[in-house]
Order: sequence, then C-alpha cells, then structure tokens
Amino acid sequence: MKNKKWISLATAVVLAVTALPLGVFAAKKDEAKLAKVTLNEVAHSIFYAPQYVAIEEGYFKDEGLDMTLITGFGADKTMTAVISGEADIGFMGAEASIYAYQEGATDPVVNFAQLTQRAGNFLVAREEMPDFKWEDLKGRKVLGGRKGGMPEMVFEYILKQNGLDPQKDLSIDQSIDFGATAAAFTGDNSADFTVEFEPSATALEKQGAGYVVASLGVDSGYVPYTSYSAKTSYMEKNPDIMQKFTNALQKGMDYVQKHTPEEIARVIEPQFPETDLDTITAIVKRYYDQDTWKKNLVFGQEGFELLQDILEDAGELKERTPYEELVNTEFAQNAS
Repeated sequence: MKNKKWISLATAVVLAVTALPLGVFAAKKDEAKLAKVTLNEVAHSIFYAPQYVAIEEGYFKDEGLDMTLITGFGADKTMTAVISGEADIGFMGAEASIYAYQEGATDPVVNFAQLTQRAGNFLVAREEMPDFKWEDLKGRKVLGGRKGGMPEMVFEYILKQNGLDPQKDLSIDQSIDFGATAAAFTGDNSADFTVEFEPSATALEKQGAGYVVASLGVDSGYVPYTSYSAKTSYMEKNPDIMQKFTNALQKGMDYVQKHTPEEIARVIEPQFPETDLDTITAIVKRYYDQDTWKKNLVFGQEGFELLQDILEDAGELKERTPYEELVNTEFAQNAS
C-alpha cells in the first residue's frame, strides 16, 4: 500500500510540474495573439481618466490589443513620434494635426476620437480671491504655456472674451518648460498667477502656495481640447486595430459616465503611484463636475471649427482646413 501511495504522489507531482509550463505556454500564446499598438500621450494626467480606466479595467486586452503607453511630454513631441512611426496613435490637442497639415504633410495625421471637451487647466493665484474676475489680471504677471499650444491659446481666448489684450494688459511668461511652471511659481519667480494642470493646481493649494481662482475649462466653454489621431496610411492599413482601440476607449468613457468620482479614482490609482487617493479623488471630482469628458468620442464639425477660430484668433492659422481632411468619425460612431 505504501508503494502505491508513493507512486500516486509521484505521479501527481509529475503531472503538476508538466502542467505548469503548458499553462504558461498557453498564456504566452494568448498574449501573442494580441495586436500590438503603441500610444504616445501628450502628458500623463488625471485629466485623461477615461483612458486610464480603459487600461486598468483591461478593456484594451478584451478588444485583443496589447497597448503600450508612452508619455511624450508635449504635443510637438507626440506628433513627431506619430509622424516618424515611433507611435501608432497619438493623444494630444488637435491643433497639432492642423499645424502638420499646414506644413504640407503628405500622409496627414487624422483625428478619430475626442476624449476631452473642456480645457483641463486652472488659474492659480498666490492669494485667495473668492470674487476673482478676469479683469483682475490687468497689470499682473502670469506664468503661461507654450506659444501655439492649446493651454496658452485657450487662456488668451478667455482673456479676449473678457476684454483683455494678452499683449498689452498683462505680462505672460512663456519661457518656462511644460510641467515646470508650478515649481517656478513656488520658487523665486515674481509671477502673480500661474496656469496649471492637475495635479499641480491641487498640490499648490495643499502646500498653501497657491489658490485655484478660475477654471479655464468652465470659462472657455466646450472646446475639443484633446483627441486621438493617427497617420492616414496607418488607419487605412489597420482598420480593425483602429476600431478595437476606439471600442476600448468608449468602454472607459462609459465607465466614467456611470460611476462616481470616488470609484473612478480607485480604478486609476495605480496609474499615479506618487499621488495619494484623496488627492486623486479631489482632482477627478473637479473634472467630473465641470463635464470634462465627451460621452461618445465623436469629434464633431462644430468643435473643429471652434478650434480653428481659436487658432485664427491666436494668429497661428495660415488658412482654414476642411473638417473632412483631418477628422474621421467612423470608428467613434461604430464604437461599442
């Protein structure tokens, strides 16, 4: 009997050992079936919560995609990655595709899904200003954004809407690199205000170094602030990948629309290991409350024309581009 038990035990061990590699092999085989796609994002920000929900909830894998995420740190760098083929898809302000088109791109980078419908930055003052009005910026110094970039253009658009001349009525410092303005504001910089994305705006408040006095997203109205784009040739060669990618994004958007800021924050928390959950939740709520995310991802013509109005107003548009040239709504309309 002892021999039989020993043989049974040995057999079980052998079966367990041999089954393990088969399981690992099967998993690797499944991974090999996934279509690889590289996404270059302009910045890694809670502003883009639906995208991170799609990643953390496994929606890209569910669609059969092995998605690699890279942060470009600026629309110019993200666009360069897409044009060079280093990235398959870019996530940035649609103005970058217009600039590339104006330069005579032979393989235009076309927008196919819109994620945000409001600006994601905030005006931060050194002191609390509960009754802030835009005219309070007269004669003041503000840390702004890169010339020709959406953050700066939307800021100047708001100023003009409120009767201010960006060149004459205030001083806008555009010399500081993207992402470094908050540090400059808390340092020796003499600026009275700074325009910040999250989590910098909330971080300045927590430090007692600044106070959010206005939302550019609220005061500029609905603007097609960030969208996904790809080269025409890539879209034509890979329609299945494009549709699956958009499907995953739509699922992320659906989740955001149906869940609370607290639930959204818990899902995307792994994407922001250096930010505590309470801060993530506060930031998500700030964006959630101002209706930041576009429910159906369709980049409409009205939004595209408004974007060109803003570019024209900023002196960055040589000539207007037909909507059909730089926007493809097929994948967003068919997303499920």
